Amino acid sequence: MELKHEVEDQYCLPQHIHQTETPPISTDSGQSRLNQLGYKQELKRDLSLWSNFAFSFSIISIVTGVTTLYNTGLTYGGPVSFVYGWLIVGCFTLVVGFSMAEICSSFPTSGGLYYWSAKLAGPNWAPFASWITGWFNMIGQWAVTASIDFSLAQMISVMILLGTGGINGGGYNPSKYVVIGLHAGILLIHALLNSLPISWLSFFGRFAAAWNIFGVILLTITIPLVATERASAEFVFTHFNRDNGRGITSTPYIFFIGFLLSQYTLSGYDASAHMTEETRNADVNGPKGIISSIGISVIVGWIYIVGITFAVTDISGLLDAGNDAGGYAIAELFYRSFKNRFGHGFGGIICLGVAAVAIFFCGMINNQDVPINAVWFSTLIAFSMALTSLGSLVAYQAMVSIATIGLYIAYGLPIFFRVTLARKSFVPGPYNLGRYGVVVGWIAVIWVVVISVLFSLPVAYPITTQTLNYTPVAVGLVVVLIIVSWFVSARSWFRGPVTNIN
Repeated sequence: MELKHEVEDQYCLPQHIHQTETPPISTDSGQSRLNQLGYKQELKRDLSLWSNFAFSFSIISIVTGVTTLYNTGLTYGGPVSFVYGWLIVGCFTLVVGFSMAEICSSFPTSGGLYYWSAKLAGPNWAPFASWITGWFNMIGQWAVTASIDFSLAQMISVMILLGTGGINGGGYNPSKYVVIGLHAGILLIHALLNSLPISWLSFFGRFAAAWNIFGVILLTITIPLVATERASAEFVFTHFNRDNGRGITSTPYIFFIGFLLSQYTLSGYDASAHMTEETRNADVNGPKGIISSIGISVIVGWIYIVGITFAVTDISGLLDAGNDAGGYAIAELFYRSFKNRFGHGFGGIICLGVAAVAIFFCGMINNQDVPINAVWFSTLIAFSMALTSLGSLVAYQAMVSIATIGLYIAYGLPIFFRVTLARKSFVPGPYNLGRYGVVVGWIAVIWVVVISVLFSLPVAYPITTQTLNYTPVAVGLVVVLIIVSWFVSARSWFRGPVTNIN
């Protein structure tokens, strides 16, 4: 598929977008396009392509997703689910990314998904389209924040456990109430940091991107090198784990549920779109930020997965709640590798610390100019979502599923409007898919539907109050609330994006 990169001097506007005054002359193509869409340049446009890419890459955070969901991957399919599931999900994620990049090039505004849906749905449907897209994006962001910070709290608790001797050495094993307390503390720190100016967050974004690359290289080389026993290539590329202990025996079912690790990790790249009003030549660099962050993450993530999986020789032992890490597979893997080599697992705890730093920065990057009160309200919601862990054994997996489904529905809605309501009126920007745009868009929409169904399926049998995957219940409730709130109130006052020229 060949993408077009030539930058045109002017664009033709879709029929439903009216220019209210002649925009100021600008040498920056992104700013010119912003003016044509009816918006004045209000943010400082000083981010480069690298900075734009760094925001998305740091939010995708390979180390965060793969490390925190390694248990899920080992449980549902093991190495085959890792190695091939990652590539399958990566390819379809690129398809979604290509469609989003094409829309971003035409509408390079910080409103991102919310704005795209409004403009692509047309004037009659614009308010409702932006309403539902914005809410799904918000729900996804809340769940992402809750799951990332909760996973960091879990990792810190495991590091404390291992640092004090582990399960078998009389170590201190923090209770679920301590984990919730850690989660609250992390959320508080992130809320404070996300209240900082965008210039600070830009620095953190670049640092986080560099740290992720450093972490992947360090862990991919160190763990297999230190391990006294290594898996064979046959094991890494062909072994399928059916012994999940969750009552699921169907091979396809197990394999598809294992996609969650990959799809959850490969999300958050819409950050490049939200940063377009602060990015130079955003109608080209914004789309490049989306595609490059996905593509590089797929490659780097696959290398990381394959590298650490070569150190896996005993899946059941890593998942055993009686091991030193209490069943936290990747922590046990790191700890055991160093302990077997040097007689102690301190090096493994250091490796977990490297991953913890990546997780911390992944959870703190506020990629939009969000009001302070919204930051703190989101913090409260994220904390409330994590409280479900006190009564459910699969609460974390449900949080991850809700985050993934919420974000991808928000990604899929503007793409759906682009291939349906705006199929004939859509005017592409300089970065576009040409005649393949509609076909690629439909594939992206179908993929979003598929994963929304997959991640709503039960993850353990028999289904009880302890094992219920409440994802479909939560997502269904959100849909009902969004629609009811629209017809009861929002349709009388909500108008969607409003231009600010004149």
